[in-house]
Amino acid sequence: MRTSTRTRYMRFAPFALITSTALLLTACGSGSDGTSGTTANAAAAKAGKIPATDVVSDITKDEAAAKLLPSGVTSLTVAVAVGGTPPGTTYLDDGKTLTGQDVDFADAVAKVLGIELKTEQAGFEAILPALDSGKYDFGASNFGVTDERRKTIDFVTYINDGQGFAARKDSKLAKITDLEQLCGLNVATGAGTTFEATLEENKKVCADAGKKAYKVQTYSEQGAIWSSLQQGRSDIVMSTINGLRYAVTQQQGVKFLNEFHRLDVGFAFKKNTKLAPAFQAAVNKLIADGTYDRILKKWGTTGSAIEKSQISPPELKN
Repeated sequence: MRTSTRTRYMRFAPFALITSTALLLTACGSGSDGTSGTTANAAAAKAGKIPATDVVSDITKDEAAAKLLPSGVTSLTVAVAVGGTPPGTTYLDDGKTLTGQDVDFADAVAKVLGIELKTEQAGFEAILPALDSGKYDFGASNFGVTDERRKTIDFVTYINDGQGFAARKDSKLAKITDLEQLCGLNVATGAGTTFEATLEENKKVCADAGKKAYKVQTYSEQGAIWSSLQQGRSDIVMSTINGLRYAVTQQQGVKFLNEFHRLDVGFAFKKNTKLAPAFQAAVNKLIADGTYDRILKKWGTTGSAIEKSQISPPELKN
């Protein structure tokens, strides 16, 4: 999910070697503390298979939603970050076709609006800064809605995600309810993410408690994060809830700890975009006609469903 090239159809190996006999699959997504959002693709996850059910091709244009588009808009460019496995964006076995929950939602909205969609690959940390310049029309890469991001970015929500933790099974940690529990540990996470921001902003909790600070280790590729954990360079991983849930099914010796902080996730646009009302209407149309549920079931994320789409809502406080 964290590559930097913009080549649209570059072959990408979404697996990281973690033992001599197993491949580590990484993911980026959302989930729930219950089982409702984790069982739909359990068998596929265990087998390391990527869900391939077509849930968008039969979607038809909705005239009411399409009328909300700015005049003359017939095509848009979306930026996605590639480098994970379900439900995050990855490639099918052909090494060319992009797939993932964000891809399905972007394609579905484009069909509702009756527009062509050009998908470009970009580094996760590079997408939001590039929106203001017009390099991309919007981004679809599990962008959590935060108050800080809302200062410069507009969002249209389509799922509820969250921050969570995972560790090796031999870790004494069972649940992280306060970042003070991380003091003295090495924490691996993705570069340019809300996880990195949360960790950096709260380092003072250790100093305030008279404890050794935790060290934030950032990586541009998810495979490197898990390799760091497996090899003992890191003590804990902070990432998306469903991404963590999926990843721990793909390898031995690791465990999902818990959810830490819930966030809405949305398509990202430059500030004051005129595209937001049309995208909001399109997402709500997908929710109403059942397509939304089918996408979530495909990726095993039903526990992250929302009731309606919102435009740049305040950051969830939980």
